[in-house]
Amino acid sequence: QVTLAESGGGLVQVGDSLKLSCVASGGGRIYSSHFVAWLRQRPGKEREFVAGLRMSGNKYYADSVKDRFTISRDGGAHFFLQMNDLKSDDTGTYYCAVARRGYSRQPRDFDLWGQGTQVTVSS
Repeated sequence: QVTLAESGGGLVQVGDSLKLSCVASGGGRIYSSHFVAWLRQRPGKEREFVAGLRMSGNKYYADSVKDRFTISRDGGAHFFLQMNDLKSDDTGTYYCAVARRGYSRQPRDFDLWGQGTQVTVSS
């Protein structure tokens, strides 16, 4: 079973940048058919898709973060979310997650989750 662990959250100001990291470890592995994504839960809102990555390299973004956030992988077990020009509306808990059945933007389709890392953007 793959275990996911996020890091890199923190308190920043509007317009700042932050880079989140996720490491996949444990007895399992990320397969080529899996879809790795970052999702977030903002205060008072449902969990939502932010950015995702097929192992083939295709990337997907929510409209609200397109052109500001970049998802990447180091070729191994580390996944990243570079967040630029942060806005107060980006405040929330960010999760790294894996959908073993492939591409999806629905939180219910992700069956492996990290514990989350808090991002707070102060104005």
